[in-house]
Amino acid sequence: MEAGQLLALAGSGYLFGSISFARLVARLVAPTTDLTRSETTVDGETYVTDSVSATAVREKLGMRWGILTGLLDMAKAAVPILVVGAIAPGSPSQLVVAAAVIVGHDFPVWHRFRGGRGETVLVGSLLVLDPVGLALMTFLGAAIGFAAGSLLLLRFSGFALMAPWLWIVRDDPAATLYLLFALSLLALSFRSELTYYRAVAGRATNEEAAEFEFGSGHRLGRAIDRWSLPALLARTRARSR
Repeated sequence: MEAGQLLALAGSGYLFGSISFARLVARLVAPTTDLTRSETTVDGETYVTDSVSATAVREKLGMRWGILTGLLDMAKAAVPILVVGAIAPGSPSQLVVAAAVIVGHDFPVWHRFRGGRGETVLVGSLLVLDPVGLALMTFLGAAIGFAAGSLLLLRFSGFALMAPWLWIVRDDPAATLYLLFALSLLALSFRSELTYYRAVAGRATNEEAAEFEFGSGHRLGRAIDRWSLPALLARTRARSR
């Protein structure tokens, strides 16, 4: 594929990625809802985010609408990749359009460059590019995060593990570069959330922090507080005193 075609493909992917399904769902369900400001309070700390995403929809309109928005965002990445793959099988142009969609989602031209964080869009792209690797690394990352007693690791380490999977196991340097680019954007977009999480993680229990990290993840946080390795070690030490 020529440079001009790749540029046109990237531009189309960016414009398609700029479609904000979070705003569209909110407009259909609750037109007066403001998604540009969401507040979460954990252990007395109030966090404010301007992310317009499936998470914002879930917090403002409920779980089912948040899930619907997340699925639409995944499809927003998956469909263009599948179309390009059908037109040019095996071409790196799939990765070009995937990267462009994520940029559009994070910085949508239709909405003054105020978008989401790109997590669901990244998942949607990996579901097409390497569904087996995504499933395995997500499970492994979740197990590592649970064992370590860290919601942050549980949520994001699966993405990080995809890099060695793509590089070593799949021997796919181009896909690895795409993933590293996507993870860089993800880290940039989540910088305020990560700062807040670090602030509350040392004081709040995982059950309390799960409200911030997963919205309604009380049971998950409670299980980590009870069965993670740090929790088991703390109980063992307490009994030995």
